Amino acid sequence: MFLPDRGGERPELSFAGLHARALAMARHLAGRRGKGERAALLFPSGLEFITAFFGCLLAGIVAVPMMIPRRNSRRDASRAILADCAPRFLMTTRELLDASRPDLRDRLAGPAAEWVFPEDFSAAADREGEAPAALRRDDIAFLQYTSGSTSTPKGVMVSHGNLLENSEMVRIAAGNTRHSTYVSWVPLYHDMGLIVNVLQSLYVGSLCVLMPPVTFLQRPLNWLRAIHDYRAEVAGGPNFAFDHCTSRYRAEQMNGVDLSCWKVAYNSAEPVRADTIARFAATFAPHGFDPAAVFPAYGMAEATLLITGVRRGAGPVIRTVGREALQRGLAAPPERSEEGQSLVGSGRPVAAGRVAIVDPETGRQLGPDRVGEVWVCGPHIARGYWRNPEATRAAFAAPIEGGGPERWLRTGDLGFVDAAGEVFITGRIKDLIIIRGINHYPHDLEHTVENCHPALRRHAGAVFGVADEAGEERLVVVQEIERGYRHQVDLAELRATIREAIVREHDIAPYRIVLIRTGTLPQTTSGKIQRGLARQLFMAGGLDVVA
Repeated sequence: MFLPDRGGERPELSFAGLHARALAMARHLAGRRGKGERAALLFPSGLEFITAFFGCLLAGIVAVPMMIPRRNSRRDASRAILADCAPRFLMTTRELLDASRPDLRDRLAGPAAEWVFPEDFSAAADREGEAPAALRRDDIAFLQYTSGSTSTPKGVMVSHGNLLENSEMVRIAAGNTRHSTYVSWVPLYHDMGLIVNVLQSLYVGSLCVLMPPVTFLQRPLNWLRAIHDYRAEVAGGPNFAFDHCTSRYRAEQMNGVDLSCWKVAYNSAEPVRADTIARFAATFAPHGFDPAAVFPAYGMAEATLLITGVRRGAGPVIRTVGREALQRGLAAPPERSEEGQSLVGSGRPVAAGRVAIVDPETGRQLGPDRVGEVWVCGPHIARGYWRNPEATRAAFAAPIEGGGPERWLRTGDLGFVDAAGEVFITGRIKDLIIIRGINHYPHDLEHTVENCHPALRRHAGAVFGVADEAGEERLVVVQEIERGYRHQVDLAELRATIREAIVREHDIAPYRIVLIRTGTLPQTTSGKIQRGLARQLFMAGGLDVVA
């Protein structure tokens, strides 16, 4: 079911209806001799994406979910993705192409690309024609392009077998059944929206209610009301989504809303914050929200999606460690209360999946509470990157020293495993800032900045390291200002407040503090901060600076 942004008719698609429409589409595509070709899926919010995706699967065509490129974005990744995957088919709705975005015809179509429209294939279409493709578990189902938060997007080759394995892992971790109704606003071109929501509901045979991302961003409490209306058990998103609901909370808008049905409030795709969990639980406890429903998880496209998760009803594991010890690569209790830092566990490996913490330089596995790179092994690990054997070898074929013949996925994430087996993620290797031999995690510094003054926009800051004139690593802070505060605060005093907070909390002094306009910090389609691109823009003088 789809809930339009402006109300009105709520389109529905039954399992039988989906099969019939997708089969009609697959017969057409099979007649085009397209097996093994790629199809770019460029859809507005709605159910048409799902028909197109399954039509591709049945025809043996490799689906490539994509965000519709913005009209005038300077940082549009669509050209790079299309050049990399070279699609034979471009799929969207006629309304989008003919009315809303006619510019896409010339902007995206290559000389050999064909436009395909799912609405042309009705459930009552002629069943004669080419038979759907014979598929194997090892065949590529779709390409999930990485977010590009630290590098150029790469197409992860996800097989049919990978999808089946990871769907079972999600079912086990979340305890899903055919009664586990979903309510989701996460875009379907994002692996969380596609795999955790749509494909999982199909896998267990449950109802899935979709709403446009813009509805959530503009009116986040509508998401919670939909959870109430449909008595949903499963709903979630990145950490910012829970902060967004809390900041927009109005008691009168939540009148009559009962969230006691919500059993799995998954939180993933970016660092999970203990203070976010506490604020959300306290705010919505009067509406029946159970803190034990909070479901931190860890995943990435290269592992199809889910890697670790808590169990339904177990609630989050929160551990306080010393910041100074963590900077030295050790998770240990704080020596002083003021340097304590709360970390949220991401659960444990599920089913046949395995996780190891490894020294990224030596390949040696580390023991409990030692920080290293997170390596993953199991049947859910994807085949590699599309037509990129060098990057595939570097990421997907790592041996652990003395660990046998298995080859592991190097995630690029830093973390540790405690004595009980709980996995904690501490940051990204490429984002790590090392100053005077001490490790500093960007998201911790960014959290300090955004909370030191109300004029600073939440989830809209980036910190990174640059070399100064002497070649020493120095800290740069880039932070958006809330639009309503720009002319109400002294910008020099605001920068001084940021400097004081960082020195007080982290014992380092920023080299540069740059305040920028609202909405101009580079982010991926899933809302992750693109620190690498922010650094490039800083070095090139390309930021929209206000101070």
